[in-house]
Amino acid sequence: MAIATARQRERGFTILEMLVATAIMMAVTGAVFGLMDPAQGFFAAQPELADMQQRVRVGVETLQRDLMMAGAGTYSGTKVGTLGNFFAPILPDREGSQSPDPPGTFKCTTDFCDDLDASDTISLLYVPPTAAQTTIREAMPPPGVPIKVDAQPGCPDPQHDALCGFKEGMQLLIFDESGTYDTFTVSSVQDEALQIRHQGTTLSKAYDAGSYVTQIKTATYYLKTNTVAETYQLMYYDGDLVDQPIAENVVGLAFEFFGEPAAPMLIKPLTDTQGPWTNYGPKPRADAGNCVFDLVDGKHVAKATMPSLGTGPLVKLTKTMLTNGPWCPDSTTESRYDADLLRVRKVKVTMRVQVGQKSLRGADTTLFLRPGTSMGGARFVPDQEIAFEVSPRNINFGR
Repeated sequence: MAIATARQRERGFTILEMLVATAIMMAVTGAVFGLMDPAQGFFAAQPELADMQQRVRVGVETLQRDLMMAGAGTYSGTKVGTLGNFFAPILPDREGSQSPDPPGTFKCTTDFCDDLDASDTISLLYVPPTAAQTTIREAMPPPGVPIKVDAQPGCPDPQHDALCGFKEGMQLLIFDESGTYDTFTVSSVQDEALQIRHQGTTLSKAYDAGSYVTQIKTATYYLKTNTVAETYQLMYYDGDLVDQPIAENVVGLAFEFFGEPAAPMLIKPLTDTQGPWTNYGPKPRADAGNCVFDLVDGKHVAKATMPSLGTGPLVKLTKTMLTNGPWCPDSTTESRYDADLLRVRKVKVTMRVQVGQKSLRGADTTLFLRPGTSMGGARFVPDQEIAFEVSPRNINFGR
């Protein structure tokens, strides 16, 4: 009897007991991993979320800085004032020496900007703080011949530095009162001869003596997409050689333009030596009209194609309005632009940024412009979209 009891105590677990124990162990283990998975998802998502917010901040600050400066003009000589008194300093296309868009382009390459009736490209021109401001002293020569300019006042040694501030590689702007302008890069400066050579640029016209030459800053921002490589970038182009990304994983970009509703009008006699002569746009000749004015019975009146758009606040300028003319300085000039761009007083920017990892993007197209593989929960980081408005101070004087 004692032997049988000892054998019963040495007996192992039955199969049923093993199955129950295994089930309990799996349930406990599953619960532990269930608690750990959200934490893992949280730790995976938070750095990406912080990176996304940083990219939004960089994009907004960069765009705001150049937008605020758009239109800043010369501040010495006879053509003092905003560039908007002479030509349109804000354009909805790519400007510059490398792969510029055709004249009159309103560029939108995605549904994101198309839905907003906006462009995904903007070019801004402004004169930075610079001593490089002067006028040409002879009518513009043929391409390839040095531009002969006037000596600049205030240079320390007129015999050897009569063009203080002008340097090789600098981007320059030449413009006049007709609404025509060109940008080019300096290849060499001959101080004593008061000559500037420019490289590889055919200018739009033969500029008359007295036309202005100044250093210029050109900034083009645009959306670059490559759906095959899945790269989406906010890009910056300086109008010459620099073409570089500002922020990654920018999947939506839109620039909307808001403008002056009033028709163009003269605000002072054309005989005055100091502008501005119009509320916006180039000064007409005394004996003729221009791209925004007609001469009727000896008086300058707004063209029928440049009507009043109402009174009061700014109005949105649509793609149609900015691509149907009239054209400044005329319909044939290579650097022509729609005259309604002279109305621009405010730009609204909408930018959408996504998380870099597809595993943190879901399938909902309202939350993700470019869907990913996330099933939700802690591994779910929706796109961030921000919209802001900038009224460039240099083209809003008098409003």
